[in-house]
Amino acid sequence: MSKNIDVHVGGSFDDAAKRFIDAWQRAEAGQPVSEEHLTFVDWEVFARTMTAKRLELLRHLRSNPQASIAALAKSLNRDYRRVHDDVDILSRAGLIERDADGLHADYAEIRTVIAL
Repeated sequence: MSKNIDVHVGGSFDDAAKRFIDAWQRAEAGQPVSEEHLTFVDWEVFARTMTAKRLELLRHLRSNPQASIAALAKSLNRDYRRVHDDVDILSRAGLIERDADGLHADYAEIRTVIAL
């Protein structure tokens, strides 16, 4: 399944509440609402989470779902421990899914909005 996610960096609680209320009102009006949002409190947290190696991992996993972290590390030719840490961080952020089939990243696009 291919989907998109909007990543917000910074902003306020009011910004998140407005997105929620807007989606709620569209749903009540009978409009289909299917969107995902992920918010990082600030640039530093986002930058620590979305490193170049983790973006590479997401891109690879998008095209090549893997049965395990060991299989993913081997396919990326990277150290198992570092890949395990990256998968853990990206999973907690909601960007990698783990299920009975293994690991996969189903996002076709990650759109980023950075508040100034």
